[in-house]
Amino acid sequence: MSVPLYQAKAEFFRMLGHPVRIRVLELLQDGPMPVRDLLAAIEVEPSGLSQHLAVLRRSGIVTSAREGSTVVYELAGGDVADLMTAARRILTEMLAGRNELLVELRDAEVAKQ
Repeated sequence: MSVPLYQAKAEFFRMLGHPVRIRVLELLQDGPMPVRDLLAAIEVEPSGLSQHLAVLRRSGIVTSAREGSTVVYELAGGDVADLMTAARRILTEMLAGRNELLVELRDAEVAKQ
């Protein structure tokens, strides 16, 4: 029995639904990074980062390669970076809309006085 596309999309976004995973994806937009650099950039316990990286790896959104004793992670494809850029753009538009609403509310409050 196949999973409907909308359900698969929901599961995909649920997988992304943790700040540590989003931060990892943002950092990997600049290129491959060893685990030690990810740990230095993200305030999380090594075991916690390892769990999040495993989720991202199992989903196929990141890949890992061993270079000697170091494990290096990278985005599996450019579409992930595009998704992160689109999310930033959408959030920027949403926040700009809220700022405009706040300005209107403040102006209305000042006009009452």
